[in-house]
Amino acid sequence: MPRLLQILCLLIFSALLAFSQTAPAPAIVTFTLDFPASQPEHYSIRVQSDGSARYQSSGRLSADSDETDSFDLGFTVTAETRQKIFELAAKAGYFQKDVDSHHKGLAFTGKKTLTYQDARRSGEATYNYSSNPAVQDLTSLMQNLSATLEFGHRLHYDHRYQKLALDEELKRMEEMARSNQLAEVTAIQPILDEIIADPLVINVTRARAQRLLERAGVR
Repeated sequence: MPRLLQILCLLIFSALLAFSQTAPAPAIVTFTLDFPASQPEHYSIRVQSDGSARYQSSGRLSADSDETDSFDLGFTVTAETRQKIFELAAKAGYFQKDVDSHHKGLAFTGKKTLTYQDARRSGEATYNYSSNPAVQDLTSLMQNLSATLEFGHRLHYDHRYQKLALDEELKRMEEMARSNQLAEVTAIQPILDEIIADPLVINVTRARAQRLLERAGVR
């Protein structure tokens, strides 16, 4: 029996190893923005079809400061947002063609790059502004996601070093949430939970954090 059990375990392990080697890698959509006049000056959002995601940003702490701040966060995208991202990528032809409008006279709003990669295809498109509806929707979604994650980054700093600044940040978040300018608030739930649970934070501020999670369907 021990010998038979060893053989059975070996067969199961071999089958799992073979499956892991043949399973296709997840598809990936990446959005990058480079805009020296904004804060952050650079950021990238990488979303995989299995829901795992990574956000990275960098820029000066303020317009009159030479100090820079870098932010790196791994998080999970909700199924609804993940599906929307990959549906829009498909509608945009997986960024295999030029998507820039090339309209002269348009204000520069940052160098934007969308890339797609899976086992069968890949594409990359760089643009300032695109008239393609799918690219427009995907750009807005990614920018809203960046805004949300940057709020979370600042809230974490404020909660640790300047609690009185929390209320203004959360007030701005509520305003942007009402105008649908935030995305994936669940990604910053940990810091919102910390604020809600902290008795040293004033009640009105804790209530704002609570409302944001309720609006996101977390509470």
